[in-house]
Amino acid sequence: MRWWALVAVTLGTFMTYLDNNVGNVALPTIQRELGLTISGLEWIVSSYILVFAGLMLVGGRLADVFGARRVFLSGLAVFTLSSLAAGLAGSGTALIAARAAQGVGAALLTPTALTLITQIFPDPGERGRAVGIWSAAGALSMALGPITGGFISQHLHWGWIYLINVPIGVVTFGLGMWAVRPAFTRVRHRIDVPGLATSALALFALTYALIEGEGAGWTSPEILAAFGVFAAAAVAFVLVEARAAEPMIAVSLFKAKVFTGGLLTMGVWSFGVFGIYFFSALWLQNVLGFSPTQAGAAFVPMALVMAVIAMLSQRISARIGIGRTVALGMALMGTAIYLLSGVGADADYTDVAPWFLLYGLGGGMLVPLTAAILGGMPKGRSGVASGVLNVSREVFGLLGVTVLGAILSSRQSGSDLPPLHAFLDAYQFTLVIAAAVVLIAIPVALYSLRAPRRSEERQDEPQVTQATATVGSSN
Repeated sequence: MRWWALVAVTLGTFMTYLDNNVGNVALPTIQRELGLTISGLEWIVSSYILVFAGLMLVGGRLADVFGARRVFLSGLAVFTLSSLAAGLAGSGTALIAARAAQGVGAALLTPTALTLITQIFPDPGERGRAVGIWSAAGALSMALGPITGGFISQHLHWGWIYLINVPIGVVTFGLGMWAVRPAFTRVRHRIDVPGLATSALALFALTYALIEGEGAGWTSPEILAAFGVFAAAAVAFVLVEARAAEPMIAVSLFKAKVFTGGLLTMGVWSFGVFGIYFFSALWLQNVLGFSPTQAGAAFVPMALVMAVIAMLSQRISARIGIGRTVALGMALMGTAIYLLSGVGADADYTDVAPWFLLYGLGGGMLVPLTAAILGGMPKGRSGVASGVLNVSREVFGLLGVTVLGAILSSRQSGSDLPPLHAFLDAYQFTLVIAAAVVLIAIPVALYSLRAPRRSEERQDEPQVTQATATVGSSN
């Protein structure tokens, strides 16, 4: 029954990840058929990300209060119904609204997926394997998304990009109702409306500023106001949580090396993955001359390697330790990114493939990081902890696209080279910067994820027990 429950949780997450990757290829088709401006087209993507990132902490909190199963199934229902609305949308406004509703469903579904895995698999070994399978599904979505989107946009109506979620969602909902039966005791009784409101406002404002900053101008009143709202809401959130009887995020969570160091490492990983994945797709098409479908297919071997290694990563970490496994993965990814910067304009796929495969090999080794972060959380905090983990991924990923995009644009605009060579030069320079950022995570992982010595373990044990009791007493 537990493994069928994992199938349901994995399918639900796979559906949201596939939806992220499948739509980009079809955006030009959607623009033509719905008569959208570039701004309208951008909001088809941005409305989903904005709501998704803004409400993930809310989804995690609701899971801690009402139970992960209930919130997961609710999110799945919202996501499935909004996918139906998106597929049948006849105007840009209707599609953007449906995409925002999808973001609501994903914000409920995504953090609760990891919480359910933690509850269904209390044994650390089984939990690690379950997280590996769950992560492999995410990697497979990276492989199948672009190809599926290309095929649908070329041979079917673009609406099927969203309508394919409907049968998957119905099957997953039925399977979840039957198989997902985690042991859950309600340990949190209050929703913490002030905390939910201030955290959502802060994340909405930050995400909006990161999405719109490049187009509107980083010093424009609109973006400066968004950053101001983020800062004010973040301060309000800290003040509210300091006085709350049942705070969403206890300070004790950030005192744990595994949690804080793990979040930072995961954030750096997202920074590199989101940024490089986005700009490499442009590079393959604009410089190497790949078609959209060929560019999507170029990522398939990398994603498949990542999926296989994700399922084997638990065995690797059991032999050399979680810290060393994650550090090795970041080293391989950083090396692959740096070596990609040496690929010239006359290259073909055989010149790119080795470094893509090396990148996938490293990416798959980061799975134990997720299991380690969630495995160290006190009971009753796994929902919000999963929300924080997913927020760090999303925000750092947006930073990757934003910061690396600004570096690339600045380098390209200041170049005297022809447009194609100017883009290649800027892209290669950006890759070197990204590689350096990814490699920064190596010492962080080695320090925060190292196994404690027995003397340290005995010394820390009362503190851990006390911290857990303190967190539990506030519920």
